[in-house]
Amino acid sequence: MIAATATYRRVMALSGPMLPVISFLGRLPTAMCQLGSLLLVAQTSGSLATAGLVGGALAAGQTVGGPLLGRLADRHGQRTVVLAACWFDAFAVAALVAAALARAGTLPLALIGLLAGAAVPQIGPLARTRLVALAHRAGADDRLINTALSFEGTLDETSFVLGPALVGLSATVAHPAVALALAALLLAVCGSAFALHPTATVLHPRAAGLSPGAEALPPTDGAPRPTPTADGPPAPPPDGRRVRPPRARPARTPMPRAVHGMRASMALQGVIFGACQSGITALTERLHQPAQAGLVYAAMGVMSAVAGLSLALVPARITLPTRWRAAAVALVVLSVPLLFVRSLGALYPVVVVLGVAIAPHLITLFGLTERLVPAARLAESMAFLTSAVVGGQALALAAAGRLAEAHGPSAAFAVAVGAAVLILCLALGSTPARRRPAAPTPAAATPAGSGR
Repeated sequence: MIAATATYRRVMALSGPMLPVISFLGRLPTAMCQLGSLLLVAQTSGSLATAGLVGGALAAGQTVGGPLLGRLADRHGQRTVVLAACWFDAFAVAALVAAALARAGTLPLALIGLLAGAAVPQIGPLARTRLVALAHRAGADDRLINTALSFEGTLDETSFVLGPALVGLSATVAHPAVALALAALLLAVCGSAFALHPTATVLHPRAAGLSPGAEALPPTDGAPRPTPTADGPPAPPPDGRRVRPPRARPARTPMPRAVHGMRASMALQGVIFGACQSGITALTERLHQPAQAGLVYAAMGVMSAVAGLSLALVPARITLPTRWRAAAVALVVLSVPLLFVRSLGALYPVVVVLGVAIAPHLITLFGLTERLVPAARLAESMAFLTSAVVGGQALALAAAGRLAEAHGPSAAFAVAVGAAVLILCLALGSTPARRRPAAPTPAAATPAGSGR
């Protein structure tokens, strides 16, 4: 335990104490907006169908927009991209609140929800990318990098427990609009602070230079291309016109095949989340204690966060592929008891124990992605994993919710068990052994805490 504490201190020293605080607060809006939009639209419109459509549009926007925003951050750097995204998203969330309070129609609400989801600034994935770059710059070994990813995973889990709790508290004490207004404020303030933190420049944007295999494009203004001479640089064109230098098109680095299996595994983890949420809600309603649903789900999140922190104690000799398979086995074994739960007293321990397997699975996939993907596409890949969870959860909520209504809570829990089995198949069938290329060249001369 002392060794784990020392390792986490080294992780905190990589970025300084403020960045984790800022990034944690910047993640809370992502955890708040899904439930907050559902409660707000349901209360103002009086229609659960409209609320579900708006929530689905928000999830769809995040699923599609996440990887695109990550790719922009890889190409142009995090600072500009996050600043633009956090302010756009803050205005979009504020617009959703205003439209809902004004009792706008279903289509305008859904469109605003789609924009709000697409503009989510992806602070969690980008914080992982930034911390990994800082670790590489410090000459960290794989154990420290894995611990850094465990720390980031714990921040995610904690935010997804605290976010819905804040929404529920706001809705009970005041109005769901208060929670979304707070989310918009956190997006603007903490998103800006994350973007402007000195560590934002730790990675050079990919677009700053040609990647290996880049293709030079000819001038587009009709000017002749300079002709190289045998003795030196190209000779000027005969008419004396100034030649615009050729533009470079960075080559898109191919992705290892194993990455696609890991993304599918992450989407299936989202299916487990959605199916468990549907099953827990259905069972608590059947037991006439619907208020317990949020507490049960939060208990699972707390145990998952504790399990994520404990990964620092796992010996380095246990490789990431082995951890993936072990986590997949645990998901299958620990999800099967959900099929036989009939009371609240049984639901709590079963769901809490299931949380032991969730964070290790998520964190291991982030670790494997960090190892395998090309450095120039790391932010995009991290955002893709997060978006996969959101997409899988949204689909499962729709499908498992209907199954729970028609056949009871066990039908929803069966979807979670099936997803766990598919995760195990992916883990056993994938061979993520090839390391990715070396980490991107950081701004080595710039200290992590400097303002440059």
